Amino acid sequence: MTSINTNNSAMAALQTLRNVNQGLTDTQKAVSSGLRVGKASDNAAYWSIATTMKSDNKALSAVSDALGMGAAKLDTAYTAVDSAIDIVGEIKAKLVAASEKGVDKDKVQDEITQLQAQLYSVAQSASFNGENWVNNAGGTVSVVSSFVRGTDGTVSIKTTDYVLDGTNTLFNGGTSGGILGADGTASDKSVYSFTIGSTTTQGDIDDLLTDVESALKSMTTLGSQLGSLQSRVDIQTDFVSSLSDSIDSGIGRLVDADMEEESSKLSALQTQQQLAIQSLSIANSSSQNILSLFR
Repeated sequence: MTSINTNNSAMAALQTLRNVNQGLTDTQKAVSSGLRVGKASDNAAYWSIATTMKSDNKALSAVSDALGMGAAKLDTAYTAVDSAIDIVGEIKAKLVAASEKGVDKDKVQDEITQLQAQLYSVAQSASFNGENWVNNAGGTVSVVSSFVRGTDGTVSIKTTDYVLDGTNTLFNGGTSGGILGADGTASDKSVYSFTIGSTTTQGDIDDLLTDVESALKSMTTLGSQLGSLQSRVDIQTDFVSSLSDSIDSGIGRLVDADMEEESSKLSALQTQQQLAIQSLSIANSSSQNILSLFR
């Protein structure tokens, strides 16, 4: 039965066209944005997971920056210690030279005084962002190492701590204390402040050499500690970078559009749209055919 009040064919064709147009709109959004899940209504579960992981990735980016800051502090401290080792080695050589008969010890002391002044200058200069790890009265310094999300959803920041004391600083914030400022056990004088002169005996020089050698060993140990911490920070930096890449990849798997698939869908939907429009046109024309019956 054909009715002029109700055109079922046209309604069916119109509904099909609406569905095709909606699919075409969704596909065009996916193609233009590159996302198949761009908002919560697309897929609430995937959108929620991706949003949380994107937030975590931003936190990891901040951790990476903090690790870079920590690495810079370590590099500064290590450079100072390495330079101080060279200077103390020069002081050791001057003491050995002063052991030779006929050497003017006062002249040797003039050179040692300049080297001692350079030691403190190096320690004072080893400051980065207001922190000095080699000229420090003591305490605990920290380097941010990681951002952790627990299985229960809680988040925390992990740090790598490094305790500063008299055995792993060159000075204590002034010219005393630390490896170079503390009095030696053999000579009762510090590497930074001892002096020699014409009345200095060979026994005194031997005691000074003993304390200088002890200071060199302590600085070598300190350099090794800083180097180990540098290595740990470098490893953590690489890990954070790899973890961030993995999270980006995981987010992409959840929400990114498959462009090959979307391209195929777009072509198919455009064809379906044309066919739906043609079908609607045919369905609407059927009412006009009724007129011919009354002619």
